[in-house]
Amino acid sequence: MSKKNKREFVPKFFSLLKAGITRKQLTNDVMAGIIVGIVALPLAIAFAIASGVSPEKGLITAVIAGLAISVLGGSRVQIGGPTGAFIVIVYAIVQDHGISGLTIATFMAGFIIIGLGLARLGNYLKFIPYPLIVGFTSGIALIIFSSQINDLFGLNIENVPADFVKKWRIYLQSFTEVNWIAFGIALATILIALNFNRISSIIPGSIVAIVLSTLAVYFLDLPVDTIESKFGEIPSSIPAPSIPSIDFETIQSLIQPAIAIALLGSIESLLSAVVADGMIGGKHRSNMELVGQGAANILSGLFGGIPATGAIARTATNINNGGRTPIAGIVHAIVLLLIMLVFAPVVKLIPLACLAGILVVVSYHMSEWRHFVSLFKGNRLDTIVLLSTFLLTVFFDLIIAIEVGVILSSFIFMKRMSESTSIKDVEKIFNDSDSQEHELIFDEEFIEIPKGVILYEINGPMFFGASQKFQEVLTDFNRQPEVLILRMRNVPFIDATGVNRLKEICSYLQTKGTKIIISGANHDVRLELLKSNVYDLIGKYNVHANIAEAMKRAHEILNANNAK
Repeated sequence: MSKKNKREFVPKFFSLLKAGITRKQLTNDVMAGIIVGIVALPLAIAFAIASGVSPEKGLITAVIAGLAISVLGGSRVQIGGPTGAFIVIVYAIVQDHGISGLTIATFMAGFIIIGLGLARLGNYLKFIPYPLIVGFTSGIALIIFSSQINDLFGLNIENVPADFVKKWRIYLQSFTEVNWIAFGIALATILIALNFNRISSIIPGSIVAIVLSTLAVYFLDLPVDTIESKFGEIPSSIPAPSIPSIDFETIQSLIQPAIAIALLGSIESLLSAVVADGMIGGKHRSNMELVGQGAANILSGLFGGIPATGAIARTATNINNGGRTPIAGIVHAIVLLLIMLVFAPVVKLIPLACLAGILVVVSYHMSEWRHFVSLFKGNRLDTIVLLSTFLLTVFFDLIIAIEVGVILSSFIFMKRMSESTSIKDVEKIFNDSDSQEHELIFDEEFIEIPKGVILYEINGPMFFGASQKFQEVLTDFNRQPEVLILRMRNVPFIDATGVNRLKEICSYLQTKGTKIIISGANHDVRLELLKSNVYDLIGKYNVHANIAEAMKRAHEILNANNAK
């Protein structure tokens, strides 16, 4: 194994420790970690509540998984923990399988993510189409916003349905019972969170809103729900780890949610790492990042937490405040742990309307509505992927949305690839001296095509998406040639379907008396043709490295035919 491959599975934290971290950078990382820890506090609690679990589970996840992601991950600045993207999946799992089912699904997802990393799939998961990402991200943002209406307006609806349409139907029926004090707190939170950076870029607006709203509710005894009134006390300790009980039946029932958690967590963490690389000019280790994320989710499941992944907003906050090594992420986890151990009696007083206001701001930033509108005005096929993913996420299921989005994107990719493949009669191009293609083909060479020979120039990949076009063109001759030369110098690859179609065409034409010559195929294409017995079919002496040799062979065939 090369040094590069060995380094691929070494956590960034260990590499940076070995290289050495300056005292100045250590100080910057500690300060950045403290700030990010404070920023992460309300988000960890809010994401847990929105996911249908108790608030301490969000804190446990941010501490345990956040620490593991920083120590074991492949990015130097990634901050991990619970994120808004998981709300939809986690809420559905809790509704269908309970808290224990969520713990097991998180545990299973961790092993799946590690498997993806060890299989080196991290290099490929980053290539998810952008319209698909914007579609499901915008859909998740709308669902997060919808899930907060109850607390935002203080409607006191006991059981809010998971279904989007049913949820809004109940909201509309309950708007006569708005708690205007709760709405005022939520609105003030939104305004402070969005605008406090004009006053201070160091102190997060969400923290200011939490402090002010909590003090107002406590001292003025305002009639609004708080964490304590809804969920009771927040434990001031981390529970002991326990391995969940798993049997084959449990695996069968939870494998689909576990895969959904694994795929979404992998995609979001790698996207966050790519964004971070762009901000600091670095390069993360994709596969090690997945291994670290997987380990973090296993540990989160062991401690009763919820799924975790890289958080783009918290990672950006870390970078903007000077964080450049995983020490910042470690400090962020320690800060959250100290808050949980020391300030749990105060945290429980936070009003739910304030947390709802924070999540409304999160959903706004997450919606990427400018990118959504921009894509909506763009290519029609990209718009189809965008809208399909968005609507399926909102009205059906995130898992279905990703599956359909990937399938649609694959079909669109195949369509575009097949359209990029061209098969053209060189003699027609030669006769059209004004053609730009004439200049491209004959700029450095002159080819005289004798009577009885047809020369086809193939440009683009010969894969299953283009194979039908390939067969139609090559079996639709105005005249039956004695020799057909297939010039394949611009064919980057050929797949099994392309090889099979080529063999069918060669067999068909040879029964009509046409000899096939292949010219200019690259090494990989020649290897595929050799393995597929195409050489045996047409004769290895009819495969040539360049057009001059192929044309010489064509003359030999013509002379042999004339001599008969």
